[in-house]
Parts: sequence; C-alpha cells; structure tokens
Amino acid sequence: MGSGPPTAPFGLRAQPSAVDDLTAHAALGLALRIGESMLAVGASAADVTATLLRVAAAYGLASCQVDITHTSLTISFDREDALPFTLMRIVRPRGLDYTRLQGVTELARAVVAERLDVEDAHRRLDRVVSAPHPYRRGVHALGWAGVAGSVGFQLGGGWLVALIAALTTASVEHVIRALDRRGLPMFFQQAAGAAVVTGVAVLLVVGDVDVRSSLVVAAGIVVLLAGLSLVGAAEDAISGFPVTAGARAFEVLTLTAGIVAGIAGVLDLAQRAQLPLTVAADPAPSGVPFAVALAAAASIAGSWALASYARARAVGVATLAGALAWTTYSVAGAFGAGPAVASAVAAGVVGFCGEALTDRLRISPLLVAVCGIVPLLPGLAIYRGLFAIVVEADLSGGLGALVGALAIGLALAAGVSLGEYLGRPLGGSRDRFDRRVRRRATSTD
Repeated sequence: MGSGPPTAPFGLRAQPSAVDDLTAHAALGLALRIGESMLAVGASAADVTATLLRVAAAYGLASCQVDITHTSLTISFDREDALPFTLMRIVRPRGLDYTRLQGVTELARAVVAERLDVEDAHRRLDRVVSAPHPYRRGVHALGWAGVAGSVGFQLGGGWLVALIAALTTASVEHVIRALDRRGLPMFFQQAAGAAVVTGVAVLLVVGDVDVRSSLVVAAGIVVLLAGLSLVGAAEDAISGFPVTAGARAFEVLTLTAGIVAGIAGVLDLAQRAQLPLTVAADPAPSGVPFAVALAAAASIAGSWALASYARARAVGVATLAGALAWTTYSVAGAFGAGPAVASAVAAGVVGFCGEALTDRLRISPLLVAVCGIVPLLPGLAIYRGLFAIVVEADLSGGLGALVGALAIGLALAAGVSLGEYLGRPLGGSRDRFDRRVRRRATSTD
C-alpha cells in the first residue's frame, strides 16, 4: 500500500502561455497537417498522437489535447489567460505510401530537433505531401505482380502458377485503379478484384490448363488482404484508441466481406455451370523446399514494399523482414506449434525487430510489421473455406477453414502489437510524449 494519492491527478487547470495567437494557430495547423498526413497513409493512432503533441510542444504549446477518429483529427490548446484554440481536420485515407510517411516523420523530427520556423515547416510539408511517387505506375503494378507470383512459389505451384498469378494480379491492379477513378466504394473494388482472380481460375479449368488454379486464387487473395489495416486496428485497440480501432476493424471486416462476395459469386456461377472445380491441399512441409519457401517469403515482403512506394533501402529491410518471419514461423512449426501460434510468434519477432531497429535506420516500424507478415496471410485457407461452402456444400468444413484463417489473422495482428510493445524500450527515440500516449492503455489507479 503506497502513501501517495489513490489516483493520478486529472482535470488540472490550464497553464499560462507566452505564445502569441498567430504563432499558436500556425503551429497547431502544422501539427494537424502532419498528423493528417501520417494517419492517411496508415500510421497508428498512438504514433500520430505522440507526433502531434511533440510538434506542438516544440513551439511552446505544452498543454494540448488530441482526439483521433478514423476520419478526423482534433487538437485543442488550453491556456489560462485567453480563450483556447481548437482545430480539426478531416482525414482522407490514401493507402500505404511508405516514402511519404517517412518524409512526414523526418519533418516532424526536424521540427523538434532544429526548431524550424513554422512557415518554413509548412513549406517543407507542402513539398513532402505534393511530391510525386518515387516510381511510375508500372513499377507499382510490378510490385503487386511480384507478391502474387512469389505466393505461387511459396505454395508449391511452380513457374506456371507464379506467372499466371502475377499476370492476373497485374490485371486486377488495373481494374481496381479504373474503378477507383470512377469513385466506386472500396467494398466493390475488393469484390471486383476477387471476382477477376476467381474468374481466371475458372477459365483455366474450362481451358483444361494443367495448373492448380486454386493457388492462383490464393495468391490474389493474399494481395487483396495485404492492403487491409488489421495490424493498425489491433495496435489502436491495445494502445487505448477504441474508436479508431473499431472503425479500422469494421473497415477490415467490410473489405474482407467484399473479397468473400467476389469469390463466392464466381464459384456459385461455376457450380451452376457444373464445372469440375478442385481446390489444392495445403503443401506438405516437405513438399516445398525450405530454401524456395524462404526466398518466396522474402520476395513477397519486398514486392509489397515496392508496391507501397517504399524506396530501395526500405525494400531491402522489408525483404529481410519477410525472410525473418518465415524462418521464425518454420522453426515454431518444427517445435509443434499450430499455424495460428506459429504466426503469432513470427509476427512478434518481426514487430520486436521493427520497433527496436528501424529508428536507427530511419525506416517506419509500420513497414517492417506489415511487409513482414504478408507471407503469412492465409489466402489459401480463405479460398478453401469458401470453396467448401459454395461448391462442396460442406458448411461445417468451410466454416472451420474460415475460422482458422481468422485465427491466423488475429494472431498476426496481436503478435505484431506485442512485439512492438516489447521492442519499444530499445527503440532509442521514445520520449515523454510516447509515454503519455501509451498510458492510455494502462490503469492509473
């Protein structure tokens, strides 16, 4: 039993401020713009909140409050001798863009370390957010194709499966981009992409092509799943941001339902046409040589980083993360761990290394976490579950496979979050703002 107060103080009065109104308004606007840019490209709510507080404090605004939802940011500066400032910005998600995220993060560091003039910082932020992507659209599509082709190798499909999966996924990328330009909601984009992939598999059956078409579908599913923010949702929930976590989790659920709808619709049509569809079994541990699976996992992670506009050094780090994740997964499996447990262990190791090392490399931990777990996403399990329900009328078997896939997804998200928590003390750049934000997830009684 301690001798101190039973609870932490709250509801404290605002402190006097020597910052003039114009500077305060410009500094809060800069902090909001930085936070909006980070949240739009997938950063966690905890990292965004800590960055906003850090940037505001660099200009003397030490008593700020930040509120984040999935689509908006609000910051308030309370002061004793004048009316408070409250600003809000709407967040428009843009998808993963590691180059832009890294540029915004480095600007935030420069604001704190170099005490940049507010207007100069605004101009530098303008250049970061308006800069063109580091690669042409064709390189982006090549990254998508590389993910799918590498998944084909990882599942034991060989060169033909990998080539068809790569070409199919490149086509899906063009379809989704065209639908996005026309403003079609993401649910229907995901459904269309999944339908294209499954339709190609059906055409392979109709054309009597000697290839395991289900592996082509599995590769496409992994690509569509990899862009979802499951890891971000889990991290926000664990870090004490339930509103943002709930929104991201519901978004993941909705977009996954789009994938399910696209696959199930095409399978139902093929079943009504009485086409002889089959689904490949899981590759046996000895069926795919470890060296091949390891190289494929590394290529999956590196290709996804490329598709997410990461620069060369970041692509190299992502490639190593994929190899590390697959090695850890294989070792855990060799000791008798099931797929979900092995996935959680692998994700934990990746999350730990990403949080502990990437600050020194000036690379976002988000890149290591997301790219590292892409080789472990359960694309084939999802397809097998839907196939069993729609084609084989095996409801219990299909639901069992889908529940197993869900367990793997949750294990990956939880493992990454735990690994990042354990690696955070070794990161080297954590400060009082990070500690303040992380305390949201703990009891102060």
